[in-house]
Amino acid sequence: MKNDLATGPRWMGDAGKGATSERLGIFLRKLMSHSRLSTADQEAVLALPYTIRRLGPNDIIFREGEKAVICPILLSGFAYRHKSAADGGRQIVSLKIPGDALDFQSLYLEVADHSLQALTDVELAVFPLKELEKIVAPRPGLARAVLVDILVEASIGREWLLNLGRRNALARLAHLLCELNHRITRIAGEPLAGLELPLTQEQLADLLGLTPVHVNRTIKTLEREGAVKRVSRRLTIGNLDTLQHIAGFNDLYLHRNDS
Repeated sequence: MKNDLATGPRWMGDAGKGATSERLGIFLRKLMSHSRLSTADQEAVLALPYTIRRLGPNDIIFREGEKAVICPILLSGFAYRHKSAADGGRQIVSLKIPGDALDFQSLYLEVADHSLQALTDVELAVFPLKELEKIVAPRPGLARAVLVDILVEASIGREWLLNLGRRNALARLAHLLCELNHRITRIAGEPLAGLELPLTQEQLADLLGLTPVHVNRTIKTLEREGAVKRVSRRLTIGNLDTLQHIAGFNDLYLHRNDS
């Protein structure tokens, strides 16, 4: 995977105001992938005061029921949202990639209705919500970009619901891999040499609504089709065209360049 999408070291705590505005470049690229921003809006984003936080795999970013006072931006690594049932069962409801704002909704909703957790080593730029509110409120273009980002995330959620409810196991996994490849390629700005999926079979089971055994069988089928490759516990895309055919993939729901 590209170096700017690679994972970072474990937790290192706060680092004052970001060393340079360049650290937020990936976040700005994400916003501008779906919204036009004026030069002044771009400068306002890059001037936001933030602290750097680094967490390790499975570290909690925030828990369901907590009151939000910050908005973390994922600079590197992967994170995921999840909900838990009364019996302890877990459903992963979204995957977050570098460039993603992890909690834009807290600009409008005060209490988290889900938990957010690091999937890999992650590096976060953390804004106080009050600082984000200050630059968004007087800037209609930037406010629209935040709203579009929230709406695109909701669109992805609807596609995931369709994935769980109406696609078979093979198409579910293929569709997930296609989506991640498209989302990461969009932020990287060029085709990826390869996409490595950092999820374990147990985590894939929690995401796809399958058992770990069923996930293993599904991966083996995709391997036989040449759609994926597995080395040790790492899964990568083998043939993207084959994978997209199996998934019946259409990227309309990702709303590329909606502006």
